[in-house]
Order: sequence, then C-alpha cells, then structure tokens
Amino acid sequence: MPALDLPTVLPTPDARVEWVPRHATSVRLTLGRAQQGGADPTQQRARDGAVWRTVRTPTGAAVARFDHVGDAVRCLAWGEGAEHVAAIAPVLLGDADDPSGFVPAHPFLEVAHRGHPGMRIAGSGDMLHGMVGAILEQRVESLVAFTSWTRLVRRLGDPAPAPAPSGMRMFPSGAAWLGVEQGEWRAFDVDLGRATAIRWAAARERSLQRLVDDGRDLASVDRALRSLPGIGAWTSAEVRQRVLGDADAVSVGDFHLATVVGQTLAGRAFDDAELVAYLEPWRGHRYRVARLVYAGGFERAPRRAPRRSPGPQPRTVRP
Repeated sequence: MPALDLPTVLPTPDARVEWVPRHATSVRLTLGRAQQGGADPTQQRARDGAVWRTVRTPTGAAVARFDHVGDAVRCLAWGEGAEHVAAIAPVLLGDADDPSGFVPAHPFLEVAHRGHPGMRIAGSGDMLHGMVGAILEQRVESLVAFTSWTRLVRRLGDPAPAPAPSGMRMFPSGAAWLGVEQGEWRAFDVDLGRATAIRWAAARERSLQRLVDDGRDLASVDRALRSLPGIGAWTSAEVRQRVLGDADAVSVGDFHLATVVGQTLAGRAFDDAELVAYLEPWRGHRYRVARLVYAGGFERAPRRAPRRSPGPQPRTVRP
C-alpha cells in the first residue's frame, strides 16, 4: 500500500492518549485489516509506520494518528470528535481482544502466533462502515471492490479534518448512500444486488448501530444481520469481524478461505463443511486461526469474497 509523506511537525492535537496495552499490540498489523485497499480514503499508513484513520463519532468527525511510543500506543486526534476518539482508542486497537485462551496446537500456527504477537482482533464499532465494505466485496475480486469503495467514498464522503493527509475522507452517512441513484451504481461497478443491500443497510443505519451501542451479544447480532436482504453467513461474519472484533466469526462461503486453511494446516483443500469441522477445536478463536494462516504465509493470497452460488441467481443473493 502507498505510504504517506507528511510534515515532521504536526499541529497540537485536540485530544491525545497513550496507554500500555494489556496484550502485545501492533498498530500496523491490527489496523491493517480495516483498510479497504491501498487507496482507501478512510485509512492510510505513513512512511514512519503510523496509521491515519478517519472516525465518525456521536460528537462529529475526527481524524486520528496511531503510532508506538516505546511500549505504549499513542493516539493523536483532531476534529469535533477528537475527545471521543481518544476515549475509545484502546478499543479501536483491540483492547477487548483476549488471546490468552488461544492454544495454537499446530506447528504452523505456533510459528505464526509467535511471529505476529501484536496482531489483535479489533472492531471499528461503526456498523454501516463495516457493512458497506463487506457488501462491496460480495462475489467480486478484491481489486474491483476496493476500487468501487475508493471512488464511492471520495464521491460521497466529506473531507477529513485537518491535518489529515491530502485526499482522506470521512465515511459517508446513511443519507449520502441513499442519495446514490439506482442508475449510478453501475458506473461504480456495483451490481443491483449489492446496491440494494447497501441501500437497505443505509436506510436502517440507526437501528443497526444500536446493535453495537446496546452491547447485543454476537449471536443476536448475527441473527439481526442475516434477517436483512442480501446479508448471509459470509457477510455477517465479515461484519462481526470488522465492527465487533469477533475472534470466532468464520467466513463460510469464502472464495479462498477453505482451500487456504486446508492446504496450510492439513495438506489438502477443504470445502466449507470440512473447514467448519476442522476449526471446531479452536472455537472462540476460529477467525484468529484464519488471520494467522494468512499472516503466516498467505499475505499475497487474494482477499476474501464469498463464492458464487451455482446455477441461476435470485434477484437478492444471500452470500
């Protein structure tokens, strides 16, 4: 991904916080999962390894810079929502992720786990942001999805507060997504099924966000998500990973996951049923296993997207 050139002297932040994480935490590894391609207008990495990220908050827009200061992690924030970002910064860096019960129990996973001790499973807390990103990745190659994401966010999102790097934008509101005319979606390489699913999510932005804000359990969040048109097992798992930091969510129906996990850990490609059965001993950490498999040797494998269902497709596809 491209790295940013920035002034060495930054303006005084509107809020800042430093903390020593409970568990080893790498800013790059933890936040890297949240970036939608190298040109993502909502998140970028600077040449010094710091990560810049725009964050929507109840008090307004903010841009935050995350980096390391010795053993501590630091967040500098600017904008109306800066104080809120500083308050939730540890959560954004996976403070709620507890790997202490994870036992690799496989030579490959043991090596990957030791080699990536700072890879926390972190959630953004922004339901619509996570849903739009996951929906755009349904049934298409990642490059197509990331290009659509970048163009749409640049078109619909407001500029990030200063001193955000040039070109960074805020993730658009539900109203902004609803403002995209039906005929416009194809110009952004988004088919009718994915566009419809995004519009359904945007129209229910407040009620969906309450699933996060009210602290609903993961099972009930899964049921609520899968009750929406265009949201199936794969998309629900991806949203829970991205938004809630669900370390156990398995992206069943993925183009590559079953094959990659099977070949890496068992020496043969799995189908989805075999994947689920094989991961059962790691219940509670099944997504962590998948992350470690990719981090430990499949960094260049294609990003996740759900498999196409065989045969004719219904108007609304549940991936």
